[in-house]
Amino acid sequence: MESIYIHGGIALQGQVRVQGSKNAVLPVMAATLLTEGTSTIGNCPRLKDVYHMQTLLESLGCVTARDKEMLKVHAANVSTLRARDGMPEDAVRGMRSSIILLGALLGRLGEVRVEYPGGCVIGERPIDIHIEALKKLNVHFEEKSYGFYAYSEELRGTEVSLPVPSVGATENLILAAVRAKGTTVIRGAAREPEITALCEFLSLCGADIAGTGSATLIIQGVERLTGADYAIAGDRIVAGTYLCACMAAGGEVLLKEAPVLQMRETLAAAIRMGAVCQETEEGLYVQMEERPKALKRLATAPYPGFPTDMQSPFLPVLSLAEGECDVEENIFENRFHIVPYLQDMGADITQTDARHIHLRGIEELTGRRVLAKELRGGAALTVAGVAAKGVTVVDGCKFIERGYENICRDLRELGVRIYGV
Repeated sequence: MESIYIHGGIALQGQVRVQGSKNAVLPVMAATLLTEGTSTIGNCPRLKDVYHMQTLLESLGCVTARDKEMLKVHAANVSTLRARDGMPEDAVRGMRSSIILLGALLGRLGEVRVEYPGGCVIGERPIDIHIEALKKLNVHFEEKSYGFYAYSEELRGTEVSLPVPSVGATENLILAAVRAKGTTVIRGAAREPEITALCEFLSLCGADIAGTGSATLIIQGVERLTGADYAIAGDRIVAGTYLCACMAAGGEVLLKEAPVLQMRETLAAAIRMGAVCQETEEGLYVQMEERPKALKRLATAPYPGFPTDMQSPFLPVLSLAEGECDVEENIFENRFHIVPYLQDMGADITQTDARHIHLRGIEELTGRRVLAKELRGGAALTVAGVAAKGVTVVDGCKFIERGYENICRDLRELGVRIYGV
């Protein structure tokens, strides 16, 4: 799919099932490399990043099989020779999350050849913090023309304090530490639900992890991990995106299997803006009857704060809100790529620097041709198109497909006139 066409300005009505979490399934898939049996991952979303990760696992010797929303991974035959040969460059450069294979392969084989990862263009996102943290576990790094070669004669547990709660660095440390000799204490660990999912899966496989869900993790290394069955929770960012679509266009929707407990700050912001949000047995009920009310300030923060991945989808809603709002992006710089496109649609937005914008709400947006440059920004432009009068065309949809199984199908189930070509 290259482009999305949206005939907007119609209130949403209907229900849709929220897919499994992209950010949870990728580290769980990486963790299967540490096991010597078969793992079954339920509610596995059909995403480009998942297919990339599946390709990487197979290149390392895993056998994978997909049956609808179930993914099986048999990791008994992961080989050092394959790890030395390197992984498919296209798959590595196609997704940022390929970097978490670093910790998994160090834990399984003690060495890995890694290409520099790709992904979305939303800031520098250096991997220095990953490297410096793993060095403390007795990992050595050699820079190469293709990226770097990492190895360890013996992973050794130690105490590691992360300078910032990096999700990726926390995942890599966990994946290496579960097979390290002795005890590893990770202080300042990220607390995102995806970290919890990784710890839960590894614990089912036989890992000894204490402090799951907290900023301090205590991991006692083990010699062997077995495969396990694990079901991925619904995607909190996808659910939040469809929540924003309802808030921007108005209407009444049911987001089935939305992980409500993981969405507290997102829902708190939505409720302050006038949305009715209620947890039901099936998921999340959302109703928006009036024009949204502006928040005075919206600032992103590490979990359990307001998620950076929800900042972009909220911008169309804030553009249409009654009042003014200051938005502060504290996780990534340069995450305001969509601002010029929203301005072209009529939004009144002033950008002061790479991390701050000011919005003055207007009554309606007008459909335009816009370009997705990264995953969440592309989804946000789709939200803007759902609310806008007239036709909006979103180009660059390859980015959206990295995190949304079928955004057109899902929004059609909510009554949106939308199709992809």
